[in-house]
Amino acid sequence: MTDQKNGKLRVFLLILAALLIAAAWVALRTPASPFDSAAAPPPPSAELIQRGEYVARQADCVACHSTPKSKPFAGGLEMATPLGAIYATNITPDRGSGIGDYSLAEFDRALRHGVARDGHRLYPVMPYPSYAKMSDEDVSALYAYFMHGVKPVVQANQESDIPWSLNVRWPLAFWNLAFTSPHPYQPDPQQDALWNRGAYLVQGAGHCGSCHTPRGVAMNEKGLDGGHPLYLSGALLDGWYAPSLRGDVNTGIGRWSEAEVVQFLKTGRNQHAVVFGSMADAFNNSTQFLSDQDLQAIARYLKSLPGDPKRDGDPWKYDTGTTTALAAQRLDSPAARTYMAKCAACHAVDGRGRAPWIPPLAGAVSSLAKEDASAINVTLNGSVRVVADGVPDSYRMPPFRSQLSDAEIADVLSFIRSSWGNHGGAVKVDDVKTLRERTNPASSNPIILQMR
Repeated sequence: MTDQKNGKLRVFLLILAALLIAAAWVALRTPASPFDSAAAPPPPSAELIQRGEYVARQADCVACHSTPKSKPFAGGLEMATPLGAIYATNITPDRGSGIGDYSLAEFDRALRHGVARDGHRLYPVMPYPSYAKMSDEDVSALYAYFMHGVKPVVQANQESDIPWSLNVRWPLAFWNLAFTSPHPYQPDPQQDALWNRGAYLVQGAGHCGSCHTPRGVAMNEKGLDGGHPLYLSGALLDGWYAPSLRGDVNTGIGRWSEAEVVQFLKTGRNQHAVVFGSMADAFNNSTQFLSDQDLQAIARYLKSLPGDPKRDGDPWKYDTGTTTALAAQRLDSPAARTYMAKCAACHAVDGRGRAPWIPPLAGAVSSLAKEDASAINVTLNGSVRVVADGVPDSYRMPPFRSQLSDAEIADVLSFIRSSWGNHGGAVKVDDVKTLRERTNPASSNPIILQMR
């Protein structure tokens, strides 16, 4: 019996050892790259560098790798995570503090697999689960641009604030196995070229799902493409609610036409909305620089994604009751008085705004979504300027954190979210207080990247 037990124990230990060796191989292996690790690519042409500049616009690399006080791509931006703060790295071609020593293969592994040159794993705040879908050709062009079209900047990288017990990175190898796809985008033969181009941009370089897709308990995006019903269905992220980009009529773009999607991405505004929050940064440095054909492709793809009536609820319908009562001065609540004093001059008594310059509050996503973070955040901190074609706009949401108390903001937002047919629900004072403590007023000087 003893020999039998010892035999079973040896088998168990051998199996355990094999599993540990396999786990170590997964965690420590260098991901494969289609590019030759040893051979240096030939000097790039001007056309390739220019194409890489355009890919950098698609990927909005500046949004995370620059700050208002830094040079482009020099890093330093603080990004909040549930584990602690992470600081974006220097991705200029400086050899000491940047990526100047990266080969094309090493650049590819960092971009599409989340593995740095020295082998450490990158946190998925770097959207490599999306960049994994980028083509080899775009990766090569992007590398050419960063190595030959970006000026090197000497700026040391800052360590994350994640405590030691939580900052061990090798388990990310298993996270990658579970939640990423290692293959570039594969065109859908059932769709035309325009749709496939839009899907490639949205799912890949555009990494729209990083903000607009809800995340699971492991902080993974619940879907990486349109095949999952929650992909781009809206998500709460870092004090803002990124709305649905699907056909949801209340919280998405179900009421938008393809032309209106293009207008929004090209000019930062349409009759339904004006960019604000994180989307203002994406517009200022990314979407407005895309070609009209690429914007049409994005619109075609997004408008093909169905909404979910069960999740989204009954379609919003405008109700004139609030407008009539306000115009007749029959509403004498503190919230109504605050609205008339602080909001009506721009957003109008009828809540319809003055499109396309000032967005409506009646029927707006921020007035219909259960999540009220965007409404609170933009009221507290205002919005950065929308800079279209190099011209700053003349109208923007001012911050009210110094003018209104937490209770006054909660009251007036509750009033807005229950007027004109809106059904977003009441705003709690504690939620306003929490965001006031967590956030800062929006900068009046947005990051505008001069690529050359």
